[in-house]
Amino acid sequence: MTASIKFYLDEHIPKAVATALSRRGVDVLTTSQAEMLGASDEEQLRFSSEAGRAIVTHDADFLRLHDIGLEHAGIVFCTRSLSIGDYVRGLMLIYTVLAPSEMRNHIEFL
Repeated sequence: MTASIKFYLDEHIPKAVATALSRRGVDVLTTSQAEMLGASDEEQLRFSSEAGRAIVTHDADFLRLHDIGLEHAGIVFCTRSLSIGDYVRGLMLIYTVLAPSEMRNHIEFL
């Protein structure tokens, strides 16, 4: 069985996205659930990488961290605010077509 991408939702991603993904069998964790609210971007990226989770965010600082070479399990960058349905459809597409190894140190844009 092939491993599936696990997601880590930054604090600005609506909780309903996590709920919808979980209902579809996706392993998803929020910053609130991880007790990481208020942690720095570097701490968030380190946590998600160590947990093997692609971080889903609107925060462009994560693009900067990628550019300076910080290792990560993947970044899903939302270029604009999306509806819950658009988040879920986009993340499910990533979940369906990419393996965790393909997300490693990679950015996908929603």
